[in-house]
Amino acid sequence: AASRRAKMAAAEPRGAGAAPPGYTALAVKFGERQRSPHCLLVKEHRVREGPGDAHPPARTLFVLNVPPYCGPGALSRLFGSCGPVQSVDVRDKPGPGEKAEKQRSRFFGRRTATGFRVAYVVFKKPASIQAVKALAQEGPLLVSTDSHPVKTGVSKWIARYADSVVDQEELKAEVDTFMQDYDKKVEQEEAKAAQEEGVPDEEGWVKVTRRGRKPGLPRTEAANLRVLERERRKRARKELLNFYAWQHRETKREHIAQLRKKFEEDKQRIALMRAQRKFRPY
Repeated sequence: AASRRAKMAAAEPRGAGAAPPGYTALAVKFGERQRSPHCLLVKEHRVREGPGDAHPPARTLFVLNVPPYCGPGALSRLFGSCGPVQSVDVRDKPGPGEKAEKQRSRFFGRRTATGFRVAYVVFKKPASIQAVKALAQEGPLLVSTDSHPVKTGVSKWIARYADSVVDQEELKAEVDTFMQDYDKKVEQEEAKAAQEEGVPDEEGWVKVTRRGRKPGLPRTEAANLRVLERERRKRARKELLNFYAWQHRETKREHIAQLRKKFEEDKQRIALMRAQRKFRPY
């Protein structure tokens, strides 16, 4: 039930006003010129802590109604006055605490945040949670300040375009790192399979692998090129044999005519053999 209420509160943006039970309303404004403040709903994140949990209950602040222009950096700056912030995890919807994910690629899988989201702010000290609740008695917090401005309008689009320009050296370094990790993972899997080959499990079953007298072709560039060349030659022979559609139809027609002719010959041969059957006692 608590998770359902959290999802409903995350799906419906709220203005400054009364907070639902268990939450504290914090008024924030994009800038000094904004008249109407926005409302962030915060509460202490209380769940059972598991192994490798990225959101420890005693030090995590659960934040609802986070606007799209308020990113991890802005949230860390807003709550930094309450204590040192360890990490900020912004998500599309609330969910159970999971292990910290690896840093996403700078060039692949990037997407623009849309709509209101939720956030998990992890502090270094548990006392910071109570300090956040005291912020409700103060004035609205500013997301964009002179020292830390948040880009909007044309400047935002210019910055987004500048970030979209790919640096070839950085891209090559990221791809090389990914391929090295992949090769290492494949080597580990092959070594593990070699160790388990022929060894029965607890129930006496032996795992059968593809390793044997005729192992698969090595995944090298030369082998791949040979396979592609054979496929290309096969397609070329097929295309030259029936270059036009009418040739293809004529070939089928001739094949059917030959089958019918052979069928009639077989019928005549069978009839002749039946006619020659005679009773020969001696």
